[in-house]
Amino acid sequence: MNKFYRQVLPILMLLLLPNQLMAAASLDQFDSQVIDWAEECRDEVVKQFDLLLTSGQLNVPKLFDTFYIPIPNTVPQKFRTQYDILSDGVVRPIIDKILKRDARLIFVVIVDRNGYLPTHNSRFTKPLTGDLAEDAKGNRTKRIFNDRTGLAAARNQEPYLLQRYNRDTGEIMSDLSVPIVVQNRHWGAVRIGYK
Repeated sequence: MNKFYRQVLPILMLLLLPNQLMAAASLDQFDSQVIDWAEECRDEVVKQFDLLLTSGQLNVPKLFDTFYIPIPNTVPQKFRTQYDILSDGVVRPIIDKILKRDARLIFVVIVDRNGYLPTHNSRFTKPLTGDLAEDAKGNRTKRIFNDRTGLAAARNQEPYLLQRYNRDTGEIMSDLSVPIVVQNRHWGAVRIGYK
């Protein structure tokens, strides 16, 4: 039995972790720069979460809240949590600052381990218009991105994960994520989408 696992394990690892292995082999200079920006963003977000926790404005159970409260009359469905409004105030300035670093960056966001995106960049937080197509492009905040790419990014605990995929808007996107850990618990990830 041990001999079997020794022979099969390397094959399983290749099947289960193809994005990480391919990403490590195919990083270009810009991908490496995006990793640096993602890590900087993550460090600033963790610092802000820690400040909210130590000040008493937020507690750990609320930060790790996964009871997503539907926001009425939103399509696709949007949700609130016990921390999303606080996140809007402290996270948006950080992610907007990183987004301005290069025109090739499409989005810089944080997601929890279930793909919930509490705070999006200002450019993707336009007021809802009632036009479903327009709102799907202009207001992408407070949604759960639990597709294969979104969950892989949200749940990844390796130093980074680079994925390339077709976005629901039709664009081909590179999606680089780094994990966010708060008080020794995996919270989710910083995701940076770029062309």
